[in-house]
Amino acid sequence: MKQEITENIKIAFDSVRSQVLRTILTSLIIAIGIMALVGILTSIDALKESLTGQFALLGANTYSISNTSGLQIGRRGRSAKYYDAINFRQAKEFKDESVINGKICSLNAIVSSSSQLKTEKYKSDPNVTVFASDENYLITAGYEIEDGRAFTSKDIDGNRSLMIIGQEVRDKLFPNSDPIGKTIVLQGMRFKVVGLIKEKGSSFGLGGDRSVFIPLSTARSLFTGRDINFNINIKESNSLNLDQSISESTVLMRKIRRLNPKQDNNFSIMRSDNLSEILLDNLSLVSAMAVIIGLITLLGASIALMNIMLVSVTERTREIGIRKAVGAKAVSIRNQFLTEAILICLLGGIGGIIFGIAIGNIIGLLVGSGFIIPWVWMLLAAVLCLLAGLSAGYYPAQKASRLDPIESLRYE
Repeated sequence: MKQEITENIKIAFDSVRSQVLRTILTSLIIAIGIMALVGILTSIDALKESLTGQFALLGANTYSISNTSGLQIGRRGRSAKYYDAINFRQAKEFKDESVINGKICSLNAIVSSSSQLKTEKYKSDPNVTVFASDENYLITAGYEIEDGRAFTSKDIDGNRSLMIIGQEVRDKLFPNSDPIGKTIVLQGMRFKVVGLIKEKGSSFGLGGDRSVFIPLSTARSLFTGRDINFNINIKESNSLNLDQSISESTVLMRKIRRLNPKQDNNFSIMRSDNLSEILLDNLSLVSAMAVIIGLITLLGASIALMNIMLVSVTERTREIGIRKAVGAKAVSIRNQFLTEAILICLLGGIGGIIFGIAIGNIIGLLVGSGFIIPWVWMLLAAVLCLLAGLSAGYYPAQKASRLDPIESLRYE
């Protein structure tokens, strides 16, 4: 049995070498399908790793209050519902009560998502996000200071013109130089850079690399004439108290928003781990779609392979007749052609896996993930190649095994 398998593999390699161009084209079709499958799934794993890392920084004991209910990502996500904005009075009242109750609470707002920053020599693209934040925001949002310092309560109360910047902003405005202590102009106002955020990436808009942070009081003075919608972040000292804390915050916010007992909440409370689960669920849908795309591509490759194997059977009719005349059994002939079909699929699969891993990890590097070797997807790709070879090669192999040896010897 072992000798027969070895002989079939040897004959398969000889056949592949005799039809190099045909083999390359067929393997290329298979490789493209496997590359799409492994590449997409590897990049999704990289995104999941990046997201998990980002939400891990927030911790399991944080939650946020906003005027938006639900989270929509693509068509599958639940449509977001918007309530009346949380104004400064409401947000400040909530924070004052929370501090009394021992919670770490921060206020923040996106006051601009398309600002342009300037220095004496450089200017940024008009796509910088400007956050109004207080002294606790970096703590509750999971940001870390790489250089300089965070805001203090004196900075907020004193309406100081200070700024903390992200890595992408630093690279644009202060290439190869230390930004701390330098001046940036925003909306005609000069800000002193006091802090630099550690690089965090920007997958799903969660990073702060293209963002700057200014004191909340300063932002209210600078961006006048617009209603600023505030978000509230709360961090509990112990995750075991989180459910109780959320209940207390719900009661307090309903009181501040002046809701009667019959009215539904006109605000949303979102735990950081719940947000992570929603995002990962949507990525699971993309994973399923990637598998379907890969299967469709492999189906097309299998049809092409079957056609090539039928041509190969026709071209080697006399060879089949000679082998049968010297005693080869029908099952040996069938196994020979099945081995050849599987070999072509595996050659394409190996190339597809290599390129798929490369593409997936390139995308992973762009979102701040480490190098990933997707063993599960590699195994899946190998199994799919094996199944494709068996399904595409079975009919031609069966046809070859049933050829009459006398008629085969007469074939020209």
